[in-house]
Amino acid sequence: MKRWLLVTLPLLGLLPAFAATQRAGDAPDAMTQYLTATVDDPVARLQKKLDAGSAKLTWSEYGYLKSVLKELGISSRTQTLVFSKTSLQRERISPRTPRALYFNDDCYVGWCQDGVVVELAVQDPKWGTIFYTLPQQPTATPKFVRQSYECLQCHSSPMTENIPGLAVRSVYPMADGNPDLREGTFLTSDLSPLKERWGGWYVSGRHGKMRHMGNVIAQRYDNVSELDREKGANILDLRRYFDTKPYLTPHSDITALMVLEHQARVHNVLTKAAFTVRDTLRDEARMNDVLKESGRRESTTRRIESACEPLVQALLFSGAAELTAPVIGTAGFEEQFSARGPKDTQGRSLYQLDLTKRLLRHPCSYLIYSEAFDALPAEARAQVARRFEEILSGKDQSAPFAHLNSSERRAILEILAATKPGFLKITP
Repeated sequence: MKRWLLVTLPLLGLLPAFAATQRAGDAPDAMTQYLTATVDDPVARLQKKLDAGSAKLTWSEYGYLKSVLKELGISSRTQTLVFSKTSLQRERISPRTPRALYFNDDCYVGWCQDGVVVELAVQDPKWGTIFYTLPQQPTATPKFVRQSYECLQCHSSPMTENIPGLAVRSVYPMADGNPDLREGTFLTSDLSPLKERWGGWYVSGRHGKMRHMGNVIAQRYDNVSELDREKGANILDLRRYFDTKPYLTPHSDITALMVLEHQARVHNVLTKAAFTVRDTLRDEARMNDVLKESGRRESTTRRIESACEPLVQALLFSGAAELTAPVIGTAGFEEQFSARGPKDTQGRSLYQLDLTKRLLRHPCSYLIYSEAFDALPAEARAQVARRFEEILSGKDQSAPFAHLNSSERRAILEILAATKPGFLKITP
């Protein structure tokens, strides 16, 4: 597992990465377009409703938080709490005042006690993760403010493969919430072993003999890597650490954390694939124009295949860390999440959780239903479909998919045939 040192890039240092080299008359690359594109994400749609008077944000003791969650369709049961100073409003975050995160399939909302803004990262179908802030001041005309360079210092960096994306980090937190960067940090996802996850986060729930880095403060500056993981294990009540009353719920649910990590990685891989394939098609058009040729170039096909394979593997949980004990949350998140999504005639759904050996009962990501997946270039969707057909039919028995036995492949194929018609050409 890679460890990452946090490097805060100066603003000017980012600009060359965003302004890709172009010749006069050339179409801009995907990253350059991202910075100026008109977006159609959930927050942009909500702002249009607010401007038209068909929606309203209501002020409460949490500022606009509760109203924003309601308008975006986000449950408070998704609440997770991070106490490391690793985000925009770091001066308001500490072990006594953690930052709360809430999410659904497309949106992530961050809230701090006495925060100046509500922070949002949402998925635009075409352009990936778009960042916003909403000032925490009561007004008759609340406005979401789109952010670019300030957020992209960390959210378009090596931590996100240099595309606008999400980063879930695990650190060695000190008593004031600052991470000890001498020890490095972990960029965590569903690939990460539990022992590397959730440093600087609160975690509520049972997980048997498995151990993680959550709920623990590093005690000695000379050897902070020796966290007492036992002390933070299987915690059901977070009130021993901080006053939970200012938060929507008293939980930082372990299952919600696991789902958050999975979908953050898939969103990043989706965006990377989309940007790469669009740039590949642009380059092909440019080459064909220069050479006065037409048709699909072999190099283009190879680049599209290469760009889509990480997405195929992420959707099918290739390399995902196995659980060695059952996981049980404290917020009722499991029941709410598993009840979602389209079902086949047998009542099966890609949203159903397993939590005994892996995250999902049927190891295919529910984000295959997302607008972002459907908005991939047609060439990318076709390549993903071809690979799914090879894998789910059993034709591809290679190592990245060895975790899928024949019955699991058939179940995924049957569920997709019933719930995402037209995606695959083969039938169960």
